[in-house]
Amino acid sequence: MPRPSLRTQLCAIALMSVFCSATAWAQDKVVYHIDNTEAQATKGLRNIRNHLDVAPTTKIVVVTHADGVQFLLEGAKDKKNADIDYGALVSALKARGVRFEVCEITLRGNNLKKDQFTMDAEFVPSGVARVTQLQQREGFAYLKP
Repeated sequence: MPRPSLRTQLCAIALMSVFCSATAWAQDKVVYHIDNTEAQATKGLRNIRNHLDVAPTTKIVVVTHADGVQFLLEGAKDKKNADIDYGALVSALKARGVRFEVCEITLRGNNLKKDQFTMDAEFVPSGVARVTQLQQREGFAYLKP
């Protein structure tokens, strides 16, 4: 078998160098999927806080739909522990770069309006489609608290 040319060898080394460099500097990206406020919101927000405490550069998107949007309503509190104000927790995480996205299909199905939600919420056409996009197209890891 013929030996690769010097040019081929240098190109291979350059490509490996670029790949290794990109891998070493790649930012972790995670989508947290919440579809049940009562079961997942408090736990999920704590998970996200802890996640950022040990990996502060992680890019995190929280996608909500179905029964998972309620914690993003203005003035929402944990039903089990009224001392937990979701708005304060969400604002603190938003300040750390976390995005909170709400499914517009859920809004229509529940006669909710965008102005009922905290200013920290953003809106997407479909929550499940957004989760798929983040995982498949944008390389986000999937977590469901």
